[in-house]
Amino acid sequence: MLKYVLKRQKIKSLSQLELGLERPIEPDRNHIYGGRSFYFFDFDDNVAFLPTPMFIFHKASKKPLEVSTAEWSIHHARVGKSGPYKDYEINTDEERGSYKRFRDDRFNFIEKYILGKKQPFVEDVLRALRSPDLNWKGPSWDCFYHAVYNQRPISIITARGHSKQTIIEGIDILVDFGFLPHSPNYLAVYPVNHPEVKKELGDLKGDMTVPELKKAAIRASVEKALFQYGARAPHRFGMSDDDKKNLALIFDEMKSLKKDYPGMSFFVINTSGSTYVKKEVQIMENNDAHSGPVYIKPKQLSLFDVQI
Repeated sequence: MLKYVLKRQKIKSLSQLELGLERPIEPDRNHIYGGRSFYFFDFDDNVAFLPTPMFIFHKASKKPLEVSTAEWSIHHARVGKSGPYKDYEINTDEERGSYKRFRDDRFNFIEKYILGKKQPFVEDVLRALRSPDLNWKGPSWDCFYHAVYNQRPISIITARGHSKQTIIEGIDILVDFGFLPHSPNYLAVYPVNHPEVKKELGDLKGDMTVPELKKAAIRASVEKALFQYGARAPHRFGMSDDDKKNLALIFDEMKSLKKDYPGMSFFVINTSGSTYVKKEVQIMENNDAHSGPVYIKPKQLSLFDVQI
């Protein structure tokens, strides 16, 4: 325990040195009209790079092979079909399969309360913090920090299947170590592969894909925001994700939301390949055009490119 505390204090002191001068609190872009800015984040490879492995299994021997999330994002569609992993297969068993580190473990009383075992997500956040922050901070980290620092309402929309409380506990570690100034102002937390969250998002049969679930989570977040903060104010909503398949459906949902709420602003932030490209969804007025994205130029942003 002493070793853990000393390490924690050391990391925290380094973080405080990085922050330098205190930043001013920035009001929402449309605050004078009652509008709020809402930020929706995928977590893995977007806010942070975590050392959470995926597992694929050899078709003949059933021996597991560990692959990183980066490798997974490139090859998962071809596992068992072609490419370097054509002789492997995906196992969907929740406890022993390919995604077991993306699900909560079932701890008994002794494991949880006596031995103090942590869920995989929490363990992997702690493991990530052992390396320099430049190694684990993702392409949306600055945007995430900006939203947390300025108390913007945020939603975490992740493909993980942990409980909501596990996700919050993992993010709280970033607060404990000084990488975040305080806990986020959560609008919602949607680990879309958790059984209860699936039901909450309307997936009663368990047959919705991750992009479809994320799409449902975006709409649920927007509707919750309008219920809590008012449906008439000129609110702004932005979602960042690194997966191109997710981004396609995210953009479709943002277009649908823009049609439903034309007085509000909707943004899609593409962080695939560690890039950061922000597009705003707009409805074109002429008959020959259809609703589509336009780039938001830096000069149109206020103070920080990360601001929505």
